[in-house]
Amino acid sequence: MTTLEARGFDPAHSLLLTDLYQLNMVDSYLRGGLTGTAVFEFFVRRLPPGRNFLLAAGLDQALAFLEDARLTDAEADWLRAGGRFPPALVDFLAGFRFTGDVDAMAEGTPFFPHEPILRVTAPLPQAQLVETRLVNLLQFQTLVASKAVRMVLAAPGRRLVDFGLRRAHGGEAGLLAARAAYLAGFAGTATVPAEPLFGVPVFGTMAHSFVLAHDSETAAFAAFARDHPDQTVFLIDTYDTERGAEAVVALAPRLRAAGIGVRGVRLDSGDLADHAVKVRTILDTGGLLQARIFASGGIDEHLLARLHAAAAPIDAYGVGTSLVTSEDAPALDCAYKLQAYAGRPRRKRSEGKATWPGAKQVYRFHGGDGSCTHDLVTTADDPPPPGGTPLLAPALRGGRRVPDLPDLAASRTHAAAVGRLPESLRRLDPAPPYGVDISPALCLLAHEADGAADRAGG
Repeated sequence: MTTLEARGFDPAHSLLLTDLYQLNMVDSYLRGGLTGTAVFEFFVRRLPPGRNFLLAAGLDQALAFLEDARLTDAEADWLRAGGRFPPALVDFLAGFRFTGDVDAMAEGTPFFPHEPILRVTAPLPQAQLVETRLVNLLQFQTLVASKAVRMVLAAPGRRLVDFGLRRAHGGEAGLLAARAAYLAGFAGTATVPAEPLFGVPVFGTMAHSFVLAHDSETAAFAAFARDHPDQTVFLIDTYDTERGAEAVVALAPRLRAAGIGVRGVRLDSGDLADHAVKVRTILDTGGLLQARIFASGGIDEHLLARLHAAAAPIDAYGVGTSLVTSEDAPALDCAYKLQAYAGRPRRKRSEGKATWPGAKQVYRFHGGDGSCTHDLVTTADDPPPPGGTPLLAPALRGGRRVPDLPDLAASRTHAAAVGRLPESLRRLDPAPPYGVDISPALCLLAHEADGAADRAGG
């Protein structure tokens, strides 16, 4: 165990969970007196292949980090002992408290390329230092929530449960994936700490090892029902799926006599649609009409859509690897960029990575039926356009949360409003891009920023 681990290094709140170049830049800012107010924005440059929109997520953890980010005594000792970092920088980090403002889209808001979902306004060293962790938190949960909502749309009326912890890229990733999936409309997760930490309902059945540890399926099912009478969903495909269903039907009268009902069965392999039809017939013929069929194993949104189109009699699904890794699109082309400093707009003009300068606001417009029609990105101080709904709202002021921010339950309800997106965007197939207009005021600001940069020689 390292010195930091022994002294309670907490990556959730540590200022050291960052890239070295952040510390180097902050050092130079302090040396050069560059401590004026900066505006940074987090946005996505382009949608991943196959995505028609993204779903904002991770704001709660981002705000918690900004409120609580600290350098512990052990971390300060490590920085000083190595001799790499000057005393002034270590002193700055040791006394760090985020004092800036944050404006952000509510979690569960659909958004599109070049629309900022979070804006940080703070002294330049502060705003720079928090970049890496903010991108880390916002990118991952947004990625998973955007994957999860595709599954929710592909399987209307079906309960979806996150099964992905064991395949997640680390424990924190698995836990935050459970939260992001629930935000997007999943019914719950198998990841236990998600319930006490976030209020996400926890679900679970049994593994094949439990069945294999007993001399027969019937013995395994009977033991599980005795020990967990309120969780009687039996895994029936360890040997033969239909024979497993028949074993449940044969056991049901004994369980009923003991006051235990059969809640359902779980399929985890093979042709799920074909097995579900046969198992449904076996259960119904055996009088278990209320028993539900739960399916898992290699499920993604495309399989969900096919099963839904085939009217497969499956009531709920457990989804793992494809969800927590966002298997087909495992990263977002996202950025956290300086848009203004010391009252002047700043604009990156790199090929393929140009940004729009200044602090911005995004307005969403709706048709008479309430559906979204288009968005407008403009400067934050531009007069609100008639009929437009602003999407960025205050989240932190002076380093502390504003009152009455939505909780996870409210954000989950808000995410359900994806139903107001155009129907073409809610399909799994690529659709024509949603309209995102750039205002004349923002175009003018970009022109001014370009002129100022050219006059300054860069």
